[in-house]
Amino acid sequence: MSFLSRLAELCGGVTYTPPSPAVVNYESSRAIPSRTLPGVRFSIHRMSFGRRVELCNSIREIAPKLEYLEAGSEFGEKVEANLLGQEIENLYLRWGLAGVEGILIDGESPTTEALIAKGPEPLAKEIVAAIQSECGLTEEERKN
Repeated sequence: MSFLSRLAELCGGVTYTPPSPAVVNYESSRAIPSRTLPGVRFSIHRMSFGRRVELCNSIREIAPKLEYLEAGSEFGEKVEANLLGQEIENLYLRWGLAGVEGILIDGESPTTEALIAKGPEPLAKEIVAAIQSECGLTEEERKN
C-alpha cells in the first residue's frame, strides 16, 4: 500500500486532487483607443507565426525596390519611393486592421478599404503605427 493511499485512508477517504492548471485565454486582436480622434477605437490583429509569414511574403517584393529608390538622388526616384512607402502602409492596414468603432465614414461603419480611400489620414497613420509596433519593428524599420 502506498503512502498516499494510507494517508487518504487515515483522513477518512479524502483524496488530494491537484489544482487544475489555469486556462489561458489568448485574444488574437487588441483594441486601442485613438489619440487622434477621441471616442474612436480600433482593433488590430496580434502577431502570430502564421501572420508574420503572411506579412513577410506580402512585403518581400516591395521592400528591396523601396530601399533602392530611397538611395537614389533623382526627384523621380524619390517620388516613386514615396509611392511605394504609401503602398506598404496600405498593406499594413489591410493586413493588421481588425476593425474600427466610434466613427462613420459617409454615414457608414468603416471597412478597411473605406478607411484607406475616404477616411481621415491621421487615423490611418495612427493605426499603421500601432500595427508596426505590434510587429516589433524599430523606428528605422517603420520608416521603410
